[in-house]
Amino acid sequence: MLFSVAATGFLTGAGLIMAIGTQNAFVLRQGLQRSHVGLVVGICALGDIVLILSGVAGIGTLVHEWPDLLQVLRFGGAAFLAWYGLQAAQRAWKGTGGLMAGQGNEGSRRRILLACLAFTFLNPHVYLDTMVLLGSLSTPYPGRLQWVFAFGACAASVCWFLALGFGARLLQPVFRQPLAWRVLDGCIAVFMLALCALLLLRPLN
Repeated sequence: MLFSVAATGFLTGAGLIMAIGTQNAFVLRQGLQRSHVGLVVGICALGDIVLILSGVAGIGTLVHEWPDLLQVLRFGGAAFLAWYGLQAAQRAWKGTGGLMAGQGNEGSRRRILLACLAFTFLNPHVYLDTMVLLGSLSTPYPGRLQWVFAFGACAASVCWFLALGFGARLLQPVFRQPLAWRVLDGCIAVFMLALCALLLLRPLN
């Protein structure tokens, strides 16, 4: 019974976490560069764990009933996505994104930390998916089984970000070509700007 509930939580969490594309694109790029991957993976996974456990504990209802908070996150997240999308577009246009392993700048740790926190906490859909939705899906399980479900969802987040961040190096032979970086940054730019437009044009439900 415990394994079945944990597996349900794992599969549900994986389905939601893998769909949060802006954060995944950022983690993939850092993994390809092998730049502060442990920091990025740790923040993303820990952020999900905090949000999932908060949702199961019942805080998700507060987020759902306080739409003003989500509106602040909506516009803040849209502004951040626009800025990051334009940065990616500039890299794609100039061909300056092909930074590979060993070429990272330690001075960029703070910038990467802030960007990672923004991708993790400025997306209002993250709160709806992790806190509200996963919190609601955990309620049919009584007592400690609710936390077993949460454990499964948290495990999915940890596994996904570890695989994405540290597994990205397997794609490095492809990204030894500058054109591959330009294509990646171009796709990231389109993706970020499209999500920015969606955040601004589509009301949160």
